[in-house]
Order: sequence, then C-alpha cells, then structure tokens
Amino acid sequence: PDIRPSHRSGPMALTHLVERYCELPIRLRKPLWRFLHYLVGKLDGEGSTLFLNYGFAEGNGAAPPLALAPEEEKDRNAIQLYHHVSAAVDLRNASVLEVGCGRGGGAAFLSRRLEPSEYIGLDISKATTAFCNEIHRIPCLSFVQGEAERIPFPADRFEAVINIESARCYGDLGAFFREVFRVLKPQGHFLFADISRRGDLDRTRTGLLKAGFQTLRASDIRENVILALRQDSEAREAAIESRVPEFMKRGFHEVSATARSDRFRAFVDGEFAYWSFVLRKPRHSPDRLEDHAPAWKE
Repeated sequence: PDIRPSHRSGPMALTHLVERYCELPIRLRKPLWRFLHYLVGKLDGEGSTLFLNYGFAEGNGAAPPLALAPEEEKDRNAIQLYHHVSAAVDLRNASVLEVGCGRGGGAAFLSRRLEPSEYIGLDISKATTAFCNEIHRIPCLSFVQGEAERIPFPADRFEAVINIESARCYGDLGAFFREVFRVLKPQGHFLFADISRRGDLDRTRTGLLKAGFQTLRASDIRENVILALRQDSEAREAAIESRVPEFMKRGFHEVSATARSDRFRAFVDGEFAYWSFVLRKPRHSPDRLEDHAPAWKE
C-alpha cells in the first residue's frame, strides 16, 4: 500500500504513520518506535500500562484459568500470552533475555513466577528501559537499551530468549534470528510469538531454518488472540478515549486492535495470522536445513 503521507499534513499524517508503522521504510521505523514509546509514557504518566501485547484467551473452558494475584487480573490476557509462550520450557534458575520488552510487564511477571537466575529486558528505547528499571524492582530483573539486530551480549550467553509481538517490525528479521541464535547457549530455547500477514509464514520459516533453529512447537493461536481482543476491547477503548488527544485516537485504536479497528477486522478475516513457536539451538549445527524443518502450515 501507498504509505506516503504526502496528501496529509500535521495530525493526520502522524495518525497515518502510526497505523502503517510496520510498512514504513526501515530508516523510519526506529525513530517512530522511540516516539511511540515517548507518547505512551506521556499519556500514561502514572505508569499503569505495563503490557502492550494483544493477549491470549482460552475459549469454552479449554484449560483451567491461570492463577493470578488480584492486582494482575486487569492484565490477564496479556499475561496469558507470556505464559503460553514460556510455559513449554523450565526457566527456573535460567539466564533469560527478552528482546523487545516494552514497558516490562511480561518480564516482571515471568521473573516473579518462573524464578530465573537472571532476566534481562532489551528495548530500543532508552526512555522505556529507564522507566522499567525504575518501576520493576525485582532482584533478578534488569533492563538495557539495545537493538534486536545487534544484541549487545556475547555468544552463548543465555539459556532462553523471549520475543513477543515485536519482531514483525524489525528492519532485518533474518539478522534478528541469527543474533538470537548467536547469544543462545547450545540447547538453549527461543520462545517467540508474533503477528504475520497472510502468506508471510514462509518468510519466517525460512529465516528460522537459515539461522539454524530446531522447531519443537509451532502453534496457530489467531483464534485465542481474537478472543482476547474481544474481551479487552472495551477497556482499551475507554483508556484511549480518556487519555489520547482527539487527533490521535484513530491511530491508537488501530495499534491497539480495538473492536472498531481495521486491524481487528483483519484478524477476523484471516488477513493477519498469529503464531507462537518453541525453538531450540541444537548442540551441533545441522548438516542440512531440512533436518529441522518445522511441521506447521498456513
């Protein structure tokens, strides 16, 4: 699509950029992402918004509800996405890196619940990591600024890397996968979940294979995400209407995928998919990429 805002000016141009963030040229994504984090910080001065993902909900009693503390209930679906992605691996006493940690809600939850030896949240925004270090005071948890395509840690450093709903907008997805592979210890796990457009799954599959990962689980969770968006839409709409300036409301509805948004309809119509993965760095590099081809399909 034509993403150039040449026919728009001022507030409408900004709204259009927010809506089309992942379709922007690479050189514009990182500055806009920093600006969006700045806006969230300004609009949420009390620090009540700690999760920015779309969430995961089980329908029709498919699984027992995750036990949460009363203060965590308002973020139930966002927390359940982190739980879904991480539960396949025992992270107790593990060294964990989360790339694209946002405002740190998931990092704080997993640090408390899973008791890793260390949990480091990495984000491109200096303001966001400063906010996280100030508000999340957990002994094993810390936050650093850095880029996903150039992770600022040595090889074989972590036993698990987590990435939730962030990678689709990186400038070089293949470089990110290679960096995750590099910083993982042999037999370490990559726990990954993200949106993809219809037909883009092969690009993800190829990138993971070329990086060298074994696929232990690949799950289509679009229906779980849609259910979570339905359940949380009213609260998100209320927050947007009460906090966001009028000229930016449309863009925030799109980014938040509220029930009135085109993005929500794209999930329902199947234009957007949502997959989660449990991947492993093998002890030795495979001789052929096909040796670890994943068993998923659209």
